[in-house]
Amino acid sequence: MTICDLLHDGSRRLFSFEFFPPHDDHADQQLMNTISRLLPMAPDFLSVTYGANGSQRERTLDLTRRLNADTSTRTMGHLTCVGQTTTELLGVIDRYAADGLDHILAIRGDMPGGPAVLWEPHPHGLTNATQLVELIRSRGDFCVGVAAFPDPHPAQHDARLDAQILKDKWLAGAGFAITQLFFSVQSYVELVDRVRSLDCPIPIIPGIMPITLISQVVKFAQLSGAAIPESIKSQLDEAGPDPARVRQVGTRIATELSQDLLDHGAPGLHFFTQNRSTATRSIWRSLS
Repeated sequence: MTICDLLHDGSRRLFSFEFFPPHDDHADQQLMNTISRLLPMAPDFLSVTYGANGSQRERTLDLTRRLNADTSTRTMGHLTCVGQTTTELLGVIDRYAADGLDHILAIRGDMPGGPAVLWEPHPHGLTNATQLVELIRSRGDFCVGVAAFPDPHPAQHDARLDAQILKDKWLAGAGFAITQLFFSVQSYVELVDRVRSLDCPIPIIPGIMPITLISQVVKFAQLSGAAIPESIKSQLDEAGPDPARVRQVGTRIATELSQDLLDHGAPGLHFFTQNRSTATRSIWRSLS
């Protein structure tokens, strides 16, 4: 069964993990150790982010191929429009297919510098993720995921437009969505309500990032446009400079958010692991 099949079946919640391709041999070994600790949790799928340049993209393709070949877990590769011609995108899609992958997360991607930088499509490429979904679906029988924004995308600051774009991606053939980083269950609930009001039934899986470093989560929040509630800021401030205490508080915050999301009907949880396992395993045990 594909991810789309599992979500359509709806008999249980899905749990999954996201990794980024390692940049050297040491990071690769660290990632393999992380994956070996997470696989016993029987995730429904693993996903690998897509690099911003040629060498990183090759690492993405290498990692997805290894995970698909060496594990029995569904593997999903990411794909973005940034800096690539349509011909190059077709080449990546075909490489995924040749490696046995039938799941792709289609994302427009951001320009170097983040989502606040004005988007400029490649002159011989695609303009948006909707076109990318269409391209992938035209190339084979792929189960395609896309991104969703509980907090308005920082480029447009228009939640209604975000919902309409998500519907457009669903009409183009996307089977499910994974949200960007967010911190409030209300943001997720309101996103789902906006999308459903457009008669769009696409399943929306919340993306969860355990807070282990304050500087890191602030950076990611700025890039994704996510608002950090004052209640979370105060809890992190009380944790002080002690990394262990920050990790403990951050794990508790993510656990509470995860449970609230499941209570509000989320079809699963997708953990942005940052290639680490400790916080994610702790959250999973608490939810179990």
